[in-house]
Amino acid sequence: MFRMRTILTIAALAVGLAACANNSSSSAGGGLYGGGGASSAPAATSAATIQAAKVPGVGTVLTNSDGQTLYLFEADTGTTSTCSSECAAVWPPVTTSGNATATMGATSSKLGTTTRDDGSTQVTYNGHPLYTYSGDTGSGMANGEGLNTYGGLWYAVTTAGAAAKGSGSTGGGGGNSGYGNGGYG
Repeated sequence: MFRMRTILTIAALAVGLAACANNSSSSAGGGLYGGGGASSAPAATSAATIQAAKVPGVGTVLTNSDGQTLYLFEADTGTTSTCSSECAAVWPPVTTSGNATATMGATSSKLGTTTRDDGSTQVTYNGHPLYTYSGDTGSGMANGEGLNTYGGLWYAVTTAGAAAKGSGSTGGGGGNSGYGNGGYG
């Protein structure tokens, strides 16, 4: 009994540490099921770097410096993000503490920023607020491609600043990877 409790405690700590590490690099919002309204986001620790990479199933799209695919949310209105609270826990906004930098195929003139409801600065590309997806557990993944959650569709962003609308299968796009739509989709 003691050994099972120890294993469960270690597993819970590992999940908690992974969530903290993910939130400190590029996300805003509370926990996975944070309260309503605006949430307090951790401050971005450095300027964001936006680059391009080939991702199976979606082609050449934008990624962050860790190689994570970047997404746009079709429900956003212009440069204003409509993804907060629980949505921002699943789709962490790409935030920055200074001017974002474009490299490796991304276009500098398409980069911008917008202020989120929580006061953090979110990176935009061609007018679209940028997000990562918590279901992408490593670089080169696009499990969020084509998902319909939190009131709209999510797509990887091409270097032109448009929705990739993937041409191939990546294992994403058809389902919701167990995150559900929180009653918003």
